[in-house]
Amino acid sequence: MQSINASQPFIVGLGGTAQPNSSTEKALAIALSSAERAGARVQLIGGDLLARLPHYLTVEVASSPAALTLLNALRSADGVIIASPGYHGSVSGILKNAIDYLEETAKDNRAYLHGIPVGLVTTAYGWQATSSTLATLRTIVHALRGWPTPLGAAVNSSGGIFSGERCSDGKVIELLDAVGQQVVEFALMKHQSLANAERKTAIETT
Repeated sequence: MQSINASQPFIVGLGGTAQPNSSTEKALAIALSSAERAGARVQLIGGDLLARLPHYLTVEVASSPAALTLLNALRSADGVIIASPGYHGSVSGILKNAIDYLEETAKDNRAYLHGIPVGLVTTAYGWQATSSTLATLRTIVHALRGWPTPLGAAVNSSGGIFSGERCSDGKVIELLDAVGQQVVEFALMKHQSLANAERKTAIETT
């Protein structure tokens, strides 16, 4: 059974592109900051690390510091926020490669993303790619046994809303904030459910 710090769940943000300061990574950072304000500990695994990951199964995981950083974070996570650009209607190659590394957890006590909340963010220069990429991410998370949060953020970045250090669209900020908050709320709800089950078991065995 996974143990969650009731007062401070650990949320990992995973995403970005090989290009520094991408819109995708900025959107992810906003959602992750919201999770932090909601009381979580957070870690951003952005495009720089994703670009340094060897193609999955091409090297031993132990020989790749980037792969070890990724897996250590995901194994410890109480919740995850995944962000992808919409490349040709689907997730980016470097993000999919990072997700493939979760196969290393297949024999863990908690395999893949089993039972943890996963917030989803997509960015693209147009609505079609954001929608299809968001649907693809939901399918991937289901396959990994995770719980996609009810709200996913599909962000049309064609208007240059991430041209500076901050997002200039207040509605987009609200949307990304809500994704981060939902991940924390669901992580805490799971903790409460596990705590209740443990109390019930303790009562039944006394």
